[in-house]
Amino acid sequence: MQSIRNLFRAAWSSDARLDGKTVVITGANTGIGKETAIDLAKRGARVIIACRDMEKAEVAVKEIKEKSDSSEVVSMKLDLSNSQSIREFAEVINRDEPKLNILINNAGVMVCPYGKTADGFEMQIGVNHLGHFLLTFLLLDLIKRSAPARIVTVSSMAHSWGSINLEDLNSEKSYSKTKAYAQSKLANVLFTRSLAKRLEGSGVTAYSLHPGVVQTDLWRHLSAPEQFFMKVARPFTKNSLQGAQTTIYCAVEPSLDRESGGYYSDCAPASCSSAGKDDNLAEKLWDLSCRMLGVTWE
Repeated sequence: MQSIRNLFRAAWSSDARLDGKTVVITGANTGIGKETAIDLAKRGARVIIACRDMEKAEVAVKEIKEKSDSSEVVSMKLDLSNSQSIREFAEVINRDEPKLNILINNAGVMVCPYGKTADGFEMQIGVNHLGHFLLTFLLLDLIKRSAPARIVTVSSMAHSWGSINLEDLNSEKSYSKTKAYAQSKLANVLFTRSLAKRLEGSGVTAYSLHPGVVQTDLWRHLSAPEQFFMKVARPFTKNSLQGAQTTIYCAVEPSLDRESGGYYSDCAPASCSSAGKDDNLAEKLWDLSCRMLGVTWE
């Protein structure tokens, strides 16, 4: 019902400014990440796009600068499928950036064939959840020093079809690309929920969101029947600019200063699945993630 109500809401807009603030967006060389970068740069933020492919990143930086009329846009190398790359990226940010006001965990892989990250994690849980978990962990002290600050993680309504297999998070016993994707997106919602609890009183808030069914490069791994279905559904889907609006809302909407840990869709609070509200499951996933990454989150 929430999503139907949201169809009839006026389009969200805000003239909130981000002058003097620094933003990191993962995977912002294409799609909704790039549109988010353009919008936040227009608002005066210094925008760092963190991308795996530096050639594509440089092309994106040029476009973002032109469309936002801002010179404060830079790219940096980040491969979320490799913990060494994540650590190197975080080290440079922590050394060179005096502040980090908004972290947007946007990058993702979707319904890809079975593969593993450099650290041996199944690719979808590895990039979509564990990669962002580690990145957030490594940048958190800087984010806290920059408060008020926000951490925005792009999930999906697909989380509601997912379950967390704590016994086989890497899908080694059996693999379904759609189940693994849904699991990773549910992990995003649970991560945000647990993170918000740990950040209470710090001035740092956390949000997860469903961007909508967006026409993006992520569809490239869909099967032929799935591709056909998406083409038929195209009139009901969003383009990248429309798909970026809820991310931007979570990053800048002033009224969200007093909210943390929630899930959003169509620039409004939305209800997530019952599994997405399971604090016991969230804590178990948190502990498992820490063990898999070899980190101790105080």
